[in-house]
Amino acid sequence: MTTAGTRTVGVDLQESSEDNRRIIEAIERDNPDCRIKHFPGLIKIQVPGRLVVRRETVEELLGREWETHEFQMAIVTYYGHIQEYDDDEIVLAWDH
Repeated sequence: MTTAGTRTVGVDLQESSEDNRRIIEAIERDNPDCRIKHFPGLIKIQVPGRLVVRRETVEELLGREWETHEFQMAIVTYYGHIQEYDDDEIVLAWDH
């Protein structure tokens, strides 16, 4: 649920490969409040408050092992602060 004053976080990803499309699908699945805008070759994903990328979901959709550092190959930019970035999860949110 979005409340007044909730800041939006997001990522812009290249839609250049099947792997990236599966990562986008995983983000949609794990962030049901996300809004997605399609541009030629680029996807903008915005989420109120907190965006999560879970390794387990990405691996399920890719059908192979995926390491969270591979996310850097897909993103163009992000907004928000990286609150967690480990082997299982990437979390973007604002610190204040």
